[in-house]
Amino acid sequence: MTNHNSQTLGSLIQELIRVYKLESKLTEIKALDCWPKVVGPMIAKHTIDLRIDRKILFVRLDSDAIRNELIYAKSLIIKNINKEVASEAISDVIFR
Repeated sequence: MTNHNSQTLGSLIQELIRVYKLESKLTEIKALDCWPKVVGPMIAKHTIDLRIDRKILFVRLDSDAIRNELIYAKSLIIKNINKEVASEAISDVIFR
């Protein structure tokens, strides 16, 4: 007996993501996950907290010197994160 309504697990998961409108949240998670790759291990080690709210990445660091350096690289960080996730995941970064 064959089931003509069969779908792959991947297509079912994609359908659930679409139905529950989870695409943007998954993109945010991917953007947060790529932070160490984008900024490197040394800066990632000094990162205390990361969160995204309305396409703004909030970064809390434990070093004022690193914070000041990253302010100058803000546009490059935004570009590289969006490139990594292949989407316009963030539009601004605020360092704290």
